[in-house]
Amino acid sequence: MIVVVLGLLAVVCGSAVPALGVPLFAVAGGMLLSRRVRPGDRTLEIAKGPVLKASVVLLGAQLSLGEVVGVGAGSLPVMLGTLAVCLGLAWLAGRWLGIRQDLRTLIGVGTGICGASAIAAVTPAIRARSGDVAYAISTIFLFNVAAVVVFPPLGHLLGLSQEAFGLFAGTAVNDTSAVVAAATGYGPVAAEHAVVVKLVRTLMIVPVVLLLARLHGGRSGPPVPWFLGAFLLVAGLPVPAVMQPALHWLAVFCVAVALAAIGLSTDVAALRRAGPRPLLLGFILWVAVAGTSLGLQQLA
Repeated sequence: MIVVVLGLLAVVCGSAVPALGVPLFAVAGGMLLSRRVRPGDRTLEIAKGPVLKASVVLLGAQLSLGEVVGVGAGSLPVMLGTLAVCLGLAWLAGRWLGIRQDLRTLIGVGTGICGASAIAAVTPAIRARSGDVAYAISTIFLFNVAAVVVFPPLGHLLGLSQEAFGLFAGTAVNDTSAVVAAATGYGPVAAEHAVVVKLVRTLMIVPVVLLLARLHGGRSGPPVPWFLGAFLLVAGLPVPAVMQPALHWLAVFCVAVALAAIGLSTDVAALRRAGPRPLLLGFILWVAVAGTSLGLQQLA
């Protein structure tokens, strides 16, 4: 199937260029082929439904509840503060810019939580359109690349310690691959701290998706998506270290297959008609989250 081939190619390309990441290659590949290739509706629905939800469940295998507790209360105010500012500003600025509700929601959760993983989790809860998902992911990853380039020099300019920069990167950069890329450039301690903070931040998917599912209950069916319970169950299980790489690869591959299907389903002309306003919203949220993360650390 074309979605599987595109998914595999996206994993290879994303691994070779981690600053861009697998999701961007998957969506872009699907969009490039969307006018020439059209898989069956059943194939696309499976990829955008069960496969997408399975990727969220497998994401839980990368979490350790022991690590979550170990991060400590010190990082929670920064994580919760950046999330609150991002979601609130996405609603306000998105309305002011005249952006559709679903699109501004996807850009908000992608920026405030964990990029494509959060977008993947929210998509079935709000029944987002493929075009909105594609635009949101493209926006998120543009600013991921910017963060990898801008944040390490900014950290040195501000004199941030390794731990402080790790908290900054873990809360202000969206996708895990971009977090690793930005923090590794700052130092090994920063990278280790940033990854743990980023994984803890991933847990914010649960309350946000539950809230959105409740608000969109009329359109999304059950108010509590089953895959969130499975996500928490997997996060609480003791996963042997030897299985972690395979489960991580499988989670990334499932995301790639699902997003390739979303790219194939995207109306590219509609994206052009959307104009630059969603991109402007992404920029506003990116600056706001970075500023909030740094500001809350100074107040702590």
